[in-house]
Amino acid sequence: MLNYTKTNVGIESRTELHEALSLTGAEVSINSLPAGAGVPFVHSHRNNEEIYGIIAGKGTAIIDGDTVEITAGDWLKISPAAKRQFFAANDSSITYICIQVKENSLDGFTFDDAIIY
Repeated sequence: MLNYTKTNVGIESRTELHEALSLTGAEVSINSLPAGAGVPFVHSHRNNEEIYGIIAGKGTAIIDGDTVEITAGDWLKISPAAKRQFFAANDSSITYICIQVKENSLDGFTFDDAIIY
């Protein structure tokens, strides 16, 4: 049995990787909005914080009523309870990765969790 899973993601408006990669500790999605478009709902979470990485383009995130300008290279961490909604700029599409993980679940990272051979 292999100790890895590989998938290829095409160009779609939203791709969730939890099923494609059999993820057990996180949800990862790749999202694209055309210029002038927005996510059609406001949402928050019960348990999961979200990390957003802007891959291309620009837009805005409305987080608890604050307007946050976002552009390629920006990363955001949003707490579960925060109400959020994302929009592409009128003159630019936007592509971003969203990583959902349970808040306060990180026990170790990098060398704390690594086994060096």
